[in-house]
Amino acid sequence: MKKSLLVTFATFAFAAAGCGAAASKVVADALSSGSSRTYAEDDDPELVRQAVPFGLKTMEGLLERHPDHEGLLTALAGGFTQYAYAFVQADADEAEAAGKAAAARASIDRARHLFLRARDYGLRGLELRHRGMAAKLEGARDLDGAVAALNRDDVPLVYWTAASWALAIADGKEDMALVAQLPAPGALMRRALALDESFDEGALHEFFISWEPAQGGGEAAFQRAREHFDRALVLSRGRKLGAYVAYAEAVAVPRQDRAEFNRLLQHVLSADVEADRLHRLANVLAQRRARLLLARADDLFS
Repeated sequence: MKKSLLVTFATFAFAAAGCGAAASKVVADALSSGSSRTYAEDDDPELVRQAVPFGLKTMEGLLERHPDHEGLLTALAGGFTQYAYAFVQADADEAEAAGKAAAARASIDRARHLFLRARDYGLRGLELRHRGMAAKLEGARDLDGAVAALNRDDVPLVYWTAASWALAIADGKEDMALVAQLPAPGALMRRALALDESFDEGALHEFFISWEPAQGGGEAAFQRAREHFDRALVLSRGRKLGAYVAYAEAVAVPRQDRAEFNRLLQHVLSADVEADRLHRLANVLAQRRARLLLARADDLFS
């Protein structure tokens, strides 16, 4: 996550509410620049879950004073995407597994709204960097031409915009207007991959593990997903467990390959999350997802 340390917020957040424009700009720069290991290294997802909203709302308050602050827009796009996926979407999945349909639906709706909130911050950032970009993407016309203007410096903003957009669509399949926008996040991610495949240690390849099978194409799509899976492992040096979970869900389940499904998820569960502190929180969450999937295996496989 972007630099939103609790100690930083405790020092700056309340002061920011009453400080002048120049001082609040300094705070905005501090909160949105660089990356923090504090959340990434945590092993207590619930502690992080409770801490993150305060940080996001603090940055939203600063953004009201500095609406064209690209760093804040990128941090908010990433922060809301990660929070919604790691916690709100997880609530929906757990409720569904427990047969609590109403609770699952409520969490899915909330996750979709948060993903769209993240997407809109991302589009605002892209619009600042490339005037007219948001309209071209939302219009779904000449997407390849639109994304051709993007450069390597845009990749973080592109990634969070596209990821949140795709996740919102996945949660809003009943909204045909939203579903019709599906080509846009795909075009953004393909452009980002062409610009910097190593971004965030293979995060772009990890996205395509799930994306390729979801677009159809049978075995050819599964093969492309496998290539992205292999590349993601290379770029992360096998330290990020999310790729294994993504491949188990996106490929092993539709192939009805329960042995591969079990092998991948057992590998995730057997990993020592303490061995790599930088990815500890993400890997703890991956293990949580792996346990949920294994518990649902009888439902996932005929």
